[in-house]
Formats: sequence, C-alpha cells, structure tokens
Amino acid sequence: MEVADPARKDTTSRILDIVAPLGKGQRALIVAPPRTGKTMMLQNIAHSIEANHPEAYLIVLLVDERPEEVTDMDRSVRGEVVSSTFDEPATRHVQVAEMVIEKAKRLVEHKRDVVILLDSITRLARAYNTVVPSSGKVLTGGVDANALQRPKRFFGAARNIEFGGSLTIIATALIDTGSRMDEVIFEEFKGTGNSEIILDRKLADKRTWPSMDIARSGTRKEELLVDRATLAKMWVLRRILSPMGTADAMEFLVDKLKTTKTNEDFFASMNT
Repeated sequence: MEVADPARKDTTSRILDIVAPLGKGQRALIVAPPRTGKTMMLQNIAHSIEANHPEAYLIVLLVDERPEEVTDMDRSVRGEVVSSTFDEPATRHVQVAEMVIEKAKRLVEHKRDVVILLDSITRLARAYNTVVPSSGKVLTGGVDANALQRPKRFFGAARNIEFGGSLTIIATALIDTGSRMDEVIFEEFKGTGNSEIILDRKLADKRTWPSMDIARSGTRKEELLVDRATLAKMWVLRRILSPMGTADAMEFLVDKLKTTKTNEDFFASMNT
C-alpha cells in the first residue's frame, strides 16, 4: 500500500502496511461506526493501488450511498466507479452488485488481478434482505434466514487463483448505527474475512486520522505477505503499542511515521 512519493504526506497506507498488510486475493473487512473516515480510507487504498499496481483492474462499488459521495469518489479515483444511490430501490442495489461481481469473475478467468472496494456490505445485505423471497424464518433484527446467503457468496468470491488472476474484495461493515439489523449482519460477516481493519469513533472525534484501532486490527497469515525480518519488527511495535490506549497508540505511531519517509526507514530507526 505504501506509495514511494515524497509529495504525499498521508500516513494511512503506511499504517495499513504495518498493522494489517493486504495482498492479492485478500478478503478484508473495514469495520466502521458512522463518521469515522471509512470512505476516505477506501479512497486512500484506491490511490495506493493505482500507484503501486497500475495493472490491477480497480472497481469501486458504492451501494446505498449519498450522491455527493459517489461524485467525489468518481472524481478522485481513476478506476471504474459503479454506484446505486440511496434513492434507488433495493432491486437496483442488487442488480448493480451482481453485475460487478460477474464482471470481476470473468476478468479473473482471463488472468487479470481485480480489486473491488465495496461501501458497504451492510447496506448490500439490507438490499438482499428486502429482495429475497421470505423463507418464513426471521432472525433477530428482522433479517430473513436466507437473505445473507448471496452477500456472503459475493464476499466469498475473493481469492487468489493458482496459475491465474486474483480477486481482492475490501468491504466496509457498519456498526454502532443504532440498528439491530446492522449488528446481526456484522456478526454474520465477522470472521469470514482474512483481514479486519477496525475503526474507532473516539479517535475520529479527536480528529486523529486514520482512526484505526491498532490492537484489534490485523491480517491472518501475515507471514505470507511480509518477510521474516519485517514481521519481527511489526510484532515488536505491537508489543510497544499494546500498553497504550487506542488514541495514544495511533497518535504515537503517526508522529513517528511523519519523521521518516518510508516504512523501511521507520523500522530502521527502531533499531537505533
């Protein structure tokens, strides 16, 4: 994710590489309460992919979003932006999502690396819950028992194909919205991804960006994505940050990263 550009002062991509490194075929979940900067984080990830992996086919899928968010994303991201705004019916949300995932699968079959940035999987699941025929079994919060099968199939499509392409899906999941349905949807998707990035409302209220909870964020099998020496330094850094509070840890890390140009320089400075 880190972009080798001295003009860029943004630390989000560098922190992601340290806390929750992402690879091709990743199935990542950005768990975010309202107004914690999830859309800005998706934009940062999109810019990093454009700079570091121009060969990757980038699709930004915005479901049930505000029109101004769609316009902003369309203007700031060079990849394909596909959207269905909140004034569209649920059938349209589902139709757009199905078109995107089928297109992505066809590209992967042609050995392309495809990245889908989805905002948000919670609203997509709500749309499927509205559209799917009633099974007669309703879970807590009004979620139909069969409603989450198709959004899970969407999210589960992310994988790295041996001798072929890869499909990476980075999706946001909404929590603390006051809706019981959103909590049920998140609980169903929790554990299905192989990387979780947890955003914290207290950090966002203090205007600390990225508002990431370092202790609770991470990637499964991260030893496959980074070399052993870097991994050891990442673990040492986690031990240093773990006694601190969430806000103190992020502020400490951001301040330290601002004094170095790259993560390699940052890890080298840890030894001195």
